[in-house]
Amino acid sequence: MLLRLLRNGRITNSIKTVQRNWFVRSFTLYCEFPRPSILLKKHDYPILSQLHEFSQNSPTRCRADSLTYDKACDETLDSLAEYFEELVDRSPHLKDADVTYGDGVLTVKFGEPYGTYVINRQTPNQQIWLSSPFSGPKRYDFLGGQWVYRHDGITLHELLEREVQRIVKHNVDFRRCQHSRPTSR
Repeated sequence: MLLRLLRNGRITNSIKTVQRNWFVRSFTLYCEFPRPSILLKKHDYPILSQLHEFSQNSPTRCRADSLTYDKACDETLDSLAEYFEELVDRSPHLKDADVTYGDGVLTVKFGEPYGTYVINRQTPNQQIWLSSPFSGPKRYDFLGGQWVYRHDGITLHELLEREVQRIVKHNVDFRRCQHSRPTSR
């Protein structure tokens, strides 16, 4: 939609129409997909310019090929399922806990008062999605051999380590799971 509006020469805002000649500086390559690189006058649109600056500072997401994504997803979810099983077995206070994994969906029910984690693959977006009872929903991209949440730069494994340690009440080490560390170059 944005590209169609830009090609027509203007973007309509509820306040006023912004002409293309000063709004769009250039188009840049965003992996294989074009993305407008926008130059905004901060005094005219301070909120839009803040959003643009935030997106410029976030890590770049490139689409991995399908086979790499599928393999990374399978390895990650398999290793997380195994580790969650081990953690539940070592935690006698979690009597109602249950770990299930199938069809790309890992569900970890810790019971009351802790809640349920759901970690699943999102093949169209090439992401892993997490639903946490503590931090809510997050979408992770596969960057540098790790699953990274682009908005804060924290990896899936780091977040799980922080949150699950409070539930199981002993030290956890999610770094032993697949794709928890950056790949060395």
